[in-house]
Amino acid sequence: GEGSGGYATEMSEEYQKAQAELVSGHIAKQDIVITTALIPGRPAPRLISDAQIATMRPGSVIVDLAVESGGNVEGSVAGEVVEKHGVRIVGHKNVASRLATDSSALFARNLYNFLSTFWDKEAGRPVLDEEIGNAVRLTKDGQVVNARLTG
Repeated sequence: GEGSGGYATEMSEEYQKAQAELVSGHIAKQDIVITTALIPGRPAPRLISDAQIATMRPGSVIVDLAVESGGNVEGSVAGEVVEKHGVRIVGHKNVASRLATDSSALFARNLYNFLSTFWDKEAGRPVLDEEIGNAVRLTKDGQVVNARLTG
């Protein structure tokens, strides 16, 4: 179940058993599984057992985003990538801190590709026609000029 803030709530033993059976039927068919279940103030619920891992194809990957709270995956280790039954179990700590660099690089590359399309070497700046310029320009001379922002 889901509690406040999107976190999992602790479920009954009967529910957990039914969930494990359902997961077992699907996990063997997956190449990648990402687990995220957390319960505030409690260890992360165990969602994937060693027996379930053993049913996955060799080369499959499980990413346990709850590893720092005990992990959703049996055998996951905080700060390590381990292999069990030919399946890689990724237990990176503080995954969110790994995303900013990639996101920043992606944004920078997209911005470069956009500007280089319109770059005029002689003018030393991008030259945009009125339609494109008006669509992408947010400010000019210290004033907000984009209709979507002023409207």
